[in-house]
Amino acid sequence: MTAGAARLRVLFVCTANICRSPFMELLTRHQVGDALAVSSAGTHGFTDHPMSEEMADRLRERGISPDGFRSRPLTGALVEEADLVLTAEAAHRAFVLDEWPAASRRTFTLGQLAAAVRADGSGRTGPELLDHLGDRRGNADPALDVADPYLRGPEVAARCATGIDDLLRVVVPALSGTRMIAP
Repeated sequence: MTAGAARLRVLFVCTANICRSPFMELLTRHQVGDALAVSSAGTHGFTDHPMSEEMADRLRERGISPDGFRSRPLTGALVEEADLVLTAEAAHRAFVLDEWPAASRRTFTLGQLAAAVRADGSGRTGPELLDHLGDRRGNADPALDVADPYLRGPEVAARCATGIDDLLRVVVPALSGTRMIAP
């Protein structure tokens, strides 16, 4: 965590920044308010597009408004500013590390970080947890990826949303130091 920062800055990354990463961003913000500073971007991100309607509907089902969300492409400045980069897929993580190798200790897939938090058992949270896991991270396993729901129908979007929700219920408390997430 950068000196002087009051809370962890988490950047969620997917392909176009219209499905998975905005869902992660907005759901996390809803869950913990300002306990974490969250944002999102896409490796091949669209500029200024709204969230996909199918994933936006999954947020609305959870009482969260996607109104006002606008997509953006991933940049070096965004990666540099983030204390943690969480990607939807191993391919996104590889993209980040190819472009910005200095981010290797703080870049994980969401599934990879959830698995590491579950296995850790140390009780560490926030920056202390990230320092610990950054020293022990392994390769991202594509089996832990969050599959892209884009244009695959409402059932696939619902499965994607539930999968993200399940992973965030592990990761967010560990990052924010909270014990519970708002329903």
